[in-house]
Amino acid sequence: MSDEMTGPGAGDHQLRALMASYQAGEFAAFDELYRLVAPRVRRYLSSQARDAARVEDVLQETFLQLHRARRSYDPVHPLMPWVMAIARHCWLMELRRARRRPMMDDDLTAREPAVRAEADGLPEAADLARALGLVPAAQRQALLAHHHWGLSFQEIGARLGIGETAAKLRSSRGVRRLREILRGEPFGAVAPRKRGAR
Repeated sequence: MSDEMTGPGAGDHQLRALMASYQAGEFAAFDELYRLVAPRVRRYLSSQARDAARVEDVLQETFLQLHRARRSYDPVHPLMPWVMAIARHCWLMELRRARRRPMMDDDLTAREPAVRAEADGLPEAADLARALGLVPAAQRQALLAHHHWGLSFQEIGARLGIGETAAKLRSSRGVRRLREILRGEPFGAVAPRKRGAR
C-alpha cells in the first residue's frame, strides 16, 4: 500500500485545513480539495479497474459519500487515509452492484421500474454528482447551499459576500443548468421562455 494511502504525505496540513473549512460551510474549499485529492483517488481506482468510465463513476461516488460523511471527519487526523477508506468502500460497493446487474442480453426495456411513478426520471447518484461537477462553481455553491444544506438566500449571500437576490439568481441558474446537463443539452443552451413566465 502506497504512502499516499497510509500516511499523511506532502500537503496533509493543507488538506486538513481545507476539509475543516469545507465542514464549516466554505464552499470554495471543496473545489480546491477536489483538485488536490481527486488525482490520488483516481490513481487508486485506476489500479483496480481498467474501464476509465467506471473509474470516473466511482470517483464521483467517492466525493458524494465524502460530502455526506464530512461531519464525521476529525481534522486532527490525516485526511487521505479517511478519503481512501471511502474510495475503497465505494469500489467494493461498485463490485457488488456489478455482480447483481443483469446480463447484457436481458431486455431491460421490458422490465417494470422498481420505483414509484413519481420517481421516474430521477438521476442516479453518480450521474447527479457528475452533473453537479459541470455546473459553474458559483452557481453550484448557491444551489447546494440552498437545496442540500437548507440555508436561506440571505444566509448564502452573507457567506458568499453577495446580496440575497444575487444568491437566489445563482441558485436558480444552477438548478436550470443542472437540469440541462441531466437532459443532455449542450452548455449554454437556453430553453425558450413561455410568455409571461418569470
